Amino acid sequence: MLVLSRRPGESITIGDDIVITVVAVSGGHIRLGISAPRNVQVLREEIYKEMQEENRAAAHGLSHLQQLDAVDTQLRGKKQRNHRG
Repeated sequence: MLVLSRRPGESITIGDDIVITVVAVSGGHIRLGISAPRNVQVLREEIYKEMQEENRAAAHGLSHLQQLDAVDTQLRGKKQRNHRG
């Protein structure tokens, strides 16, 4: 991790098109301004982690739905074979 000291009004640049500026420092709080292209998603870490967890849960749920669908397909196949016999 790179650790930098900056004063209000000073910035750091990431790559060619992301600029982070220290807007204000007050007590234990720092206000940052972030300039980035629209296609770059900028999120607070807690929001990012929450989205990742929701995505994992949705993927896990999708896995269960796919398993249920496979069982349903198998059962329907068995019913059709039994009706013919």
